[in-house]
Amino acid sequence: MEKLPQESCAIFGIFGHKDAARLTYLGLYALQHRGQESAGIAVSDGKEMTVQKGMGLVADVFSREVLERLSGHLAIGHVRYSTTGSSTIRNAQPFFVKYSQGSIAIAHNGNLVNTLQLKNGLERAGSIFQSTMDSEVVIHLLARSKEPNLEKRLIDSLNQIEGAYSFVLLTEEELIAIRDPRGFRPLCLGKLDGAYCVASETCALDLIQAEYIRDIEPGEILFMNMDGLRSIKPFPPVKHSFCIFEFIYFARPDSNIFGRSVYLTRKRLGMQLARECPVEADLVMPIPDSGNYAALGYAEESKIPFEMGIVRNHYVGRTFIEPSQYVRDLGVKVKLNPVREVLKGKRIVIVEDSIVRGTTSRVRIRALRDAGAKEIHMRVSCPPHRFPCHFGIDFPTRSELIASSHTLEEIRDYIGLDSIGYLSLEGMVNSMDLDREEFCVACFSGNYPIPITEEVSKLRLEEKRGGKAERSNFSNLN
Repeated sequence: MEKLPQESCAIFGIFGHKDAARLTYLGLYALQHRGQESAGIAVSDGKEMTVQKGMGLVADVFSREVLERLSGHLAIGHVRYSTTGSSTIRNAQPFFVKYSQGSIAIAHNGNLVNTLQLKNGLERAGSIFQSTMDSEVVIHLLARSKEPNLEKRLIDSLNQIEGAYSFVLLTEEELIAIRDPRGFRPLCLGKLDGAYCVASETCALDLIQAEYIRDIEPGEILFMNMDGLRSIKPFPPVKHSFCIFEFIYFARPDSNIFGRSVYLTRKRLGMQLARECPVEADLVMPIPDSGNYAALGYAEESKIPFEMGIVRNHYVGRTFIEPSQYVRDLGVKVKLNPVREVLKGKRIVIVEDSIVRGTTSRVRIRALRDAGAKEIHMRVSCPPHRFPCHFGIDFPTRSELIASSHTLEEIRDYIGLDSIGYLSLEGMVNSMDLDREEFCVACFSGNYPIPITEEVSKLRLEEKRGGKAERSNFSNLN
């Protein structure tokens, strides 16, 4: 499958349940698709906080014995893919500190875009950083704020940061959920047996059988404690910038994000793709699993039979986890296997959710040719990716994006296709069951909702080239 972008991470939190740590474990398990590099849980019994985190998958980090030691009625959790900072345990979240006002832990989904400026200022003022993560900046801002209480310290700190963020914070007695004013990343609120929980996606609520209440609103700070819920919106309203790629690729198809079904949205994208890019063929097939639902929509609209012409081995780890390209390539070869009897002599339409580099798609098409496919046409359920993302997706340089420097004909020839077609920007946004103005589409259009400085762009390029900056403070490719 095409080497796709990776989402930064996922967060989960729960207040008021005696099994807070175990439910957080299950919530993170449901959100594992958003990050496989590290996992962590912070839990409090109302007086003391305990933090456990490690490298690897949720099930590897948290054994039964570990979970039994994490006692308390409020907890937060995090799974991570390294969008910012290197892949080491010191960058695993939640971050935990003790300072003059008590203990606090924080977990973050998204990327800040003014981290370097803030970090330099904090270091000049005496702050010492323990990680290379942008999330740690918020901890230092909180600790150094001169405001009299946590609420005012939070507002003071958040007013200084820019970018995409959904946060969960934990004190000894309180859980706090925060979403940035533009609402880049999803965050929802649920309820279970009188306890409140928050999660990056509704699939986490489904697993623990919690009732979905609503989304945390853009610009909202939600406090959960023994007095119940308290919401404030201290920031001036701005235009929303929901990440449209959450619908296209990142979120689980059984989730609702931004108040809409991911499954149905992907089907609509596929149906629109069939209208815009028709082709005569014998069958429609996806590259499992992310292309499945757009392919269903394409087949339904085009009246071409849907087949699973490739079978995925679900017991193979996702290839992007491995650091070496050689190991990644091996993973590509063993992960998906063509069904020769379905493909031999057939004209096929492959529906993909996106193409980033094109290298992995090239390997797959060669395998389909070897399996006997007569013609291979690729249809992509989003426009060409031509611009880097600075808000939580790991394609931070234009040089990594094949569509930024190649024509459609060049991409077609490089991958080895008979034809290729992308969904138009207009068709994509019109397929959303939301106002088109609500979305960030910067990776397709280059129109960023927050101005990106030349300094940030240069730092990202340096990170990818392995320069002096240690993948420092910004970035999340599959």
